[in-house]
Amino acid sequence: MGKLRAGLIGLGMMGRHHARVLQETEGVELVAVADAYGDPHGVAGGLPFYNRVEQLIDHGLDIVMCAVPTGLHEEVGLALAEAGIHTMVEKPIASTIEGGQRLADAFEGRGLVGAVGHIERYNPALQSLRARLQKGDLGEVYQIATRRQGPFPSRIADVGVIKDLGTHDIDLTAWLAESHYESVSARTTTRSGREHEDMLAATGQLANGIITSHLVNWLSPMKERMTVVTGERGSFVADTLTADLTYYENGTISTEWDSVANFRGVSEGDVTRLAIAKREPLKVEHEAFRDAVLSARGEAPGDSGSGAAIVSMREGLNTLRVAEAMAASGREARTIRLQD
Repeated sequence: MGKLRAGLIGLGMMGRHHARVLQETEGVELVAVADAYGDPHGVAGGLPFYNRVEQLIDHGLDIVMCAVPTGLHEEVGLALAEAGIHTMVEKPIASTIEGGQRLADAFEGRGLVGAVGHIERYNPALQSLRARLQKGDLGEVYQIATRRQGPFPSRIADVGVIKDLGTHDIDLTAWLAESHYESVSARTTTRSGREHEDMLAATGQLANGIITSHLVNWLSPMKERMTVVTGERGSFVADTLTADLTYYENGTISTEWDSVANFRGVSEGDVTRLAIAKREPLKVEHEAFRDAVLSARGEAPGDSGSGAAIVSMREGLNTLRVAEAMAASGREARTIRLQD
């Protein structure tokens, strides 16, 4: 079978990485690129270059990676859906819930594969962690806590830290827990002189009872990307910057200190840094999208399939709903309950 003819629209910081990975993905051929603002990183090379999505569509494509600014996701995505092209958009799905709803409806209504690029799901540390949770390695899970902090990225201008960074943690938390958010309570602040929030502290509860906490900001001089899952048998700590996964086991120790010995809680056990294969998350994400498209066309992905699943537009829309609820909670200083 021939390769999937791929297009890329949006040639900024993420676009250049998507271009590289599309050219490396087996069964996919990048045949054209587009960006209304030019090609600052020289992504096009010898490929046909266009200024508008309509020109890209006319080139004849099977799939498109949409890496334009968030505010353009809806316009570009709807044009691609109308043209019958399977599409993956960068996260978040759209700048508004209404826009995300229209995108999800458009792709589902036409039987097209619509995906959202929540890349953290494909981080090897989190892929391994989810598999271990599904096997019951922690027993009952009590809490999922995330920290995503670092300096301000000059490339982001159209959304705040919740939609840019916080959506990573909202998505990965619901995915790890295999449950949806029931309520959120957040506090936000704006210190950088922009209209959007740049710091978030949020707590939440999922439908299955797991509690969550999230620290997200653009105001820290150090970069941190941590996910801690705590359950009855211990804690997993995933560092997604290094793709390391560490298991802290609940142990049993003896002590002569009565006040400690009488505490019916946990104790320190073995600490194990787990050995896991470390493939580039962006490559796994594109393989998952390719395989979903092939499956929709009735074709088998072959031996190069990663086995990972896409993040559907409906899932991306649910993540955006939670992000909007966190932003509203921060503005209104109240807990917000979400509908299923």
